[in-house]
Amino acid sequence: MLTVEGLQVTRGRTRVLTDLTLEVGAGEIAALIGSNGAGKTTTLMALSGLLPIAQGTATLRLDGQTFDLTRADPAKLVRAGLVHCPEGRQIFTRLTIEENLRLGAFLNRDEARVRALMDEIYALFPVLRERRHEAAGGLSGGEQMMLAIGRALMGEPRLLLLDEPSLGLAPQVTERIFDTLRDLNAERGVTLLLVEQNAMMALDIAHRGFVIREGRVELAGSGRDLLEDPHVMGAYLGLSA
Repeated sequence: MLTVEGLQVTRGRTRVLTDLTLEVGAGEIAALIGSNGAGKTTTLMALSGLLPIAQGTATLRLDGQTFDLTRADPAKLVRAGLVHCPEGRQIFTRLTIEENLRLGAFLNRDEARVRALMDEIYALFPVLRERRHEAAGGLSGGEQMMLAIGRALMGEPRLLLLDEPSLGLAPQVTERIFDTLRDLNAERGVTLLLVEQNAMMALDIAHRGFVIREGRVELAGSGRDLLEDPHVMGAYLGLSA
């Protein structure tokens, strides 16, 4: 579904991605792990059209169509099925929960479909239904993450780019979020490219994983293989082989 070759991205005067190459197959969960500053967030921003790509290729294939991510407009990518759930949740705190969800479907003019999508999100996260008319800023961190994921799902993603979903969350809440991601993939067929500091949990649900270092992929393999790799265990999981 997603093929990236030799990607180079500069932010300001700094070359953040130097030679990034990876592939994500349809129906997979792929985890991108690495230390702070390795280029994980930059990767997702470049793929969703939020940062210009200086060099390399990135293509998305959906339903027989091929999209060049180095040139495509972000709105066109959303219409195609690529949706980005950003780091830090970035919800609109003064808007209600329902208003935040509607913003996720801003390209959809079919009110009946928007309503049906919202009902699906409420079934997935019942607490959002209960508080749908409240300002989103009153939600807990975990509830805000549910809202951010729900808003992304309102765009009906085929490929969901998800940045640090466990950031600042309690362990029990993190487990629930990861259970939800696993279910979205298994039951709804959503392909996920997941950036996550909690490398152990990310690799545990991932079909394949990539370890990024200094703007390029240093190691790649199945999630299970990377979990058992001595280098990954020591450098990113804090474990000894």
